Amino acid sequence: MNTESVSATLAGTVSFGGEISVNRLGFGSMRLTGAGIWGPPKSRSGALAVVRRAVELDVNFIDTADSYGPHVSEELIAEALYPYRAGLVIATKGGWNRPGPDQWTHDATPSHLRAAVEGSLKRLRLDRIDVYQLHVPDPRVPFEASVETLAQLRSEGKIRQVALSNVTQEHIERARRIVPIVSVQNRYSFADREWDYVVEYCQRNGIVFIPWFPLGAGRAAGEALEQIARAHGASPMQIAIAWLLKRSPVILPIPGTSSVEHLEENIAAASIQLTDEEFKKLSQAPQLAATR
Repeated sequence: MNTESVSATLAGTVSFGGEISVNRLGFGSMRLTGAGIWGPPKSRSGALAVVRRAVELDVNFIDTADSYGPHVSEELIAEALYPYRAGLVIATKGGWNRPGPDQWTHDATPSHLRAAVEGSLKRLRLDRIDVYQLHVPDPRVPFEASVETLAQLRSEGKIRQVALSNVTQEHIERARRIVPIVSVQNRYSFADREWDYVVEYCQRNGIVFIPWFPLGAGRAAGEALEQIARAHGASPMQIAIAWLLKRSPVILPIPGTSSVEHLEENIAAASIQLTDEEFKKLSQAPQLAATR
């Protein structure tokens, strides 16, 4: 692969609330941590190299969360990139506790979210977080209470823009009565379109849609995906990313990896242009069974 022509700029741009514009192919940092999204990576130098290479390839949107590690991902991003280059947006999230590897427990109480924001500011070495996402609604806490806390932190200047993750359209509409919502992050790929209606809602309302697990299509890499990949001289995963980019102008894929080689392959997908026929064929492929 000729990495000289690999650039996230080839994916075009997307705007958060009309205030922040980023290239429409970002980097998800969850896989920078250890097994079970817990503890440090096997190779700290390798993780730092991936983050730095992402920025070299014109990625200017990095997604993270205080629960990744916990704290490890945010610390690695700051170690790799601080002082940050102009225009780089680091979006983080809060709303989980992490008692152990592969263990996640809800906590979107106002007190926890306030502490989470303060911790992320410190670890990321920021005075203000550009995009802060409620990681998941907490069934034990009124949803409005969680969103109102983020709205207050926005008014205090600690958050620039408020976003949501793992939500329904109803959640988005309830949140928008309290504060502008600039992005939504839900699980989504060409073979996992449970949240199609949320994508449509976001497109109608100018809200960025960030698909997590965007390479989930690999689990359903059937004949159509393989055939289209061969036609483009690309990998199935690159075609999965290209499908997302064509699916809607508000979609901002954030494929993650702990490998520089895979990172370069993912970003190279920005140059792939699917035909309408190829897009339709993939869109009609069997979907994965919905999981929660």
